[in-house]
Amino acid sequence: MSVLFIEYPKCSTCRKAKKWLEERGTEFKDRHIAEERPTKEELKAWIALSGLPAKKFFNTSGMKYKELGLKDRLPVMTEEEQLTLLASDGMLVKRPLLVGEDFAVPGFREQEWEKRLER
Repeated sequence: MSVLFIEYPKCSTCRKAKKWLEERGTEFKDRHIAEERPTKEELKAWIALSGLPAKKFFNTSGMKYKELGLKDRLPVMTEEEQLTLLASDGMLVKRPLLVGEDFAVPGFREQEWEKRLER
């Protein structure tokens, strides 16, 4: 099974996740989140696959998130507004992001990734 691995190469968690995938022999397509940011349509599809709310796809520890004051703004934004914002800047998206045919997992949670890739 080949998956899409969306990362920011300077991110230590992304590097750890990539190494984990390589050690497992997992086939993946690598995508730089800032150079090829996700489109609104992709994000909408991935959020649906994840079963999570759109707000879980925000990189809450990022500088951009803090600069924009999103901690206070997100709760009053519609999902459509959140999608538009996420698509505007790849650095707002939680990473790494693992996307398969029937799943999308934001952030590196080893047990969750293991479960998804075992199918």
